[in-house]
Amino acid sequence: MGRMYTVQFTGVAVTAQQDFFEIVAAAGKTCKIRGVMLSQSTEVGDAQEEGLSILFKSGSTTSGSGGSAPAPVPTNVNDAAAGFTAEANNTTKASVGTIVTHVADNWNVRMPYMWMMPEEMCVQLTGGRRFTLELGTTPADSITMSGYITWSEGEA
Repeated sequence: MGRMYTVQFTGVAVTAQQDFFEIVAAAGKTCKIRGVMLSQSTEVGDAQEEGLSILFKSGSTTSGSGGSAPAPVPTNVNDAAAGFTAEANNTTKASVGTIVTHVADNWNVRMPYMWMMPEEMCVQLTGGRRFTLELGTTPADSITMSGYITWSEGEA
């Protein structure tokens, strides 16, 4: 297994469809998505319950915009800085290119969204390929969200 990193956002008011995360693999390196966690702190009653579309995509050639560029954090403090680049909460989604959907899922916001796959089913990127974890539906109202994505880098 390669070096492990997390990228996260905390306490973001989500009101529109967006790319929660956008990851671009570094040239000459391979990355694998290992896990995702999304949670929210404002939709707490039965009447506020809603289901949101979560999409795992790759292949876009144009980056999204409107978000932030959090630094990937190594899970082992002795590891080198990540080679891949990351963005979070882009309200203009990544587009253009031959985009494929790897996973189409739904999230009931009353519970955290946790996704982990066996090794054989991990989404894998090679140098320069872009991955997005996308919110595919518009929330009914503002939701204060936090989340993280875990990647390994440098393995075949």
